[in-house]
Amino acid sequence: MFDKILIANRGEIALRVLRACKELGIATVAVHSTADADAMHVRLADESVCIGPPASKDSYLNVPALLAACEITGADAVHPGYGFLSENARFAEILAEHNLHFIGPKAEHIRLMGDKIEAKRTAKRLGIPVVPGSEGAVGPEDDAMAIGQAIGFPVLVKAASGGGGRGMKVAQTADDLMLALSTAGNEAKSAFGDASVYLEKYLQKPRHIEIQVLGDGRGGAIHLGERDCSLQRRHQKVWEEGPSPVLTAEARARIGGICAKAMQDMQYLGVGTIEFLYEDGEFYFIEMNTRIQVEHPVTEMITGIDLVLEQIRGGGGRPPPPPPGGGGGPRAPPPRRGQGARPRRG
Repeated sequence: MFDKILIANRGEIALRVLRACKELGIATVAVHSTADADAMHVRLADESVCIGPPASKDSYLNVPALLAACEITGADAVHPGYGFLSENARFAEILAEHNLHFIGPKAEHIRLMGDKIEAKRTAKRLGIPVVPGSEGAVGPEDDAMAIGQAIGFPVLVKAASGGGGRGMKVAQTADDLMLALSTAGNEAKSAFGDASVYLEKYLQKPRHIEIQVLGDGRGGAIHLGERDCSLQRRHQKVWEEGPSPVLTAEARARIGGICAKAMQDMQYLGVGTIEFLYEDGEFYFIEMNTRIQVEHPVTEMITGIDLVLEQIRGGGGRPPPPPPGGGGGPRAPPPRRGQGARPRRG
């Protein structure tokens, strides 16, 4: 287990990491911009280091400053939280080059799942059901048209990089495809620096289902049931609930088992969320997030498992906990030491 963890984040997730570290008896280092000098996570940590001015690019995204903070304080691990550098494969590699542990997935898995085309190929290889569509980025316009006609309109044009609904356009008919390709490509280039797009069959009224997974990096992995985030506005989640009101126990066990097996085969490390569209009893993979998610407390409430704490334990070489409910089904959360308590200074 780690001796001292530097928390490369701020706000709610920094406090969650602090609480988990205190429960595990691990010393903590908070980093902060000049604007956050009096923030709660700074006041509650064992040590704190200022890493730059208010702009995140000059502070929380400042890799040399984070490395210097580790050197100054003697931290041996970094927890990235969510956002900022949490899905930056190069950051994980840089930490390893400096003998520091990145509390998160292996860099190769972050990079693999960060490219939606490669993620889809990998999911298909691992036996995860995928949405019918192009095998990779679409090439000349005639190729895109042939693919669209093969899978059937309407089709969805999606950016190969990024997410959050950016670089995503629907072509209802063949006449709409060229404009959708151009618009999505331009938007993707502006938002992510990569104009590559691919095609998928557009599902008319699917549910959006997320499967929470947890792995030890050595072939051990479990799933912790699902969250349903179907209520969205402009492809942004508005409401998250678990368990999903539309899944049967059989459907939950089936897709959960597929995801757990895939993570075992990948030797995935830490927490992750595999996202699906669900329609007419079928699941279709859309992406995987290789980090703790903002909505992770929904899963914690229905399983009684502290995902942030298990993320740290797994990063330190501990195996995942036994799956609740015989493999990830929801159950009433048991009392947990420190549940509901806020960490106190000192």
